[in-house]
Amino acid sequence: MTTLRPFDALAVQRVIERTTDLREAERFIRLFHTENPKAGGLAARLRDVTRDVARHGTYTHTYEELEFGARVAWRNSNRCIGRLYWHSLKVRDRRQVTTAEGVALECVAHLREATGNGKIRPTVTVLPPDTPALPGPRVLNDQLIRYAGHRVPGGGVVGDPRNVRLTELAESMGWRGRGERFEVLPLVIQPSLGEPILCNVPGDAVLEVPLVHPEYAWFAELGLRWHAVPAISDMCLEIGGICYPCAPFNGWYMGTEIGARNLADGDRYDQLKVVADRLGLDTSTERSLWRDHALVELNVAVLHSFERAGVTMTDHHTESRRFLTHLSKEEKAGRVCPADWSWIVPPLSGSATPVFHRYYDTRVLTPAFVHHR
Repeated sequence: MTTLRPFDALAVQRVIERTTDLREAERFIRLFHTENPKAGGLAARLRDVTRDVARHGTYTHTYEELEFGARVAWRNSNRCIGRLYWHSLKVRDRRQVTTAEGVALECVAHLREATGNGKIRPTVTVLPPDTPALPGPRVLNDQLIRYAGHRVPGGGVVGDPRNVRLTELAESMGWRGRGERFEVLPLVIQPSLGEPILCNVPGDAVLEVPLVHPEYAWFAELGLRWHAVPAISDMCLEIGGICYPCAPFNGWYMGTEIGARNLADGDRYDQLKVVADRLGLDTSTERSLWRDHALVELNVAVLHSFERAGVTMTDHHTESRRFLTHLSKEEKAGRVCPADWSWIVPPLSGSATPVFHRYYDTRVLTPAFVHHR
């Protein structure tokens, strides 16, 4: 018997992992036909899928199956509070794009189409899947738009500390930043074969909103801003046993994602003390609740600025009510609506929102957006 060398064994394991699970394929095809009864031909479709998996180790989704699968993946996203509009997700089928340059161009096109001059459109761009013969391409950035984090002498970071490693990777590939606080990183594209490439994101593909406050003129002096489209790009879209490792997708921002996390977290932009000082709050004791006061005003500025700029955004109270509407609709349709309480409850005034006061089904459903193994 031939003994596999370690790298041979790893290669075989990767091929096995990219081989479609026929049981998952059948479950998805049945789900598609159950929710789309006009599609017809269930038995014939199952025969075709079974034959293709037996011959090639995988099968190909029709566009209708791909569109349905991507939308249901959003419907099943247990960490997302904004699923009420899952059925309106725009699905860009770009499975024919095979080059790293082509992937980069599609990511930029995705941003332009999703931005819509501020009227954000939930969108997913689906690029080639993993197959037994070849892995699909990947975007190594966790979002299509990320701000650089530049290390400085003394251990500090200019920009977003979350992205220091990505910044250093881009620099090792030849990118040279300007050392600014809100500097958009290039995309790092890993093709199916070969070395990764860099792609600078054109300025016209990145809509940014400068932050101001409706009452405090000094707030503009802080020089804060944020981009309009939260496009997740490092998750695999799994549909019926097939993994699409490059499927960037976006909804629109809820204000607290920016005002209570990105700009407020101590390991991100850490702006609460800055805002509190400008407000003249007593930061010498926690009992003054200076953090809470500063957090509210920071979130007021975010919501006000996006509204003033005409950019789609929701607030956590409105979105909490919408989520319960979505939950009710799913229950009436006889479907499970999985949810992770720790993600569904907003990071600001959680107990003042209706999603706080209940439990949720925590099972994991497919199709789904999942992190790569």
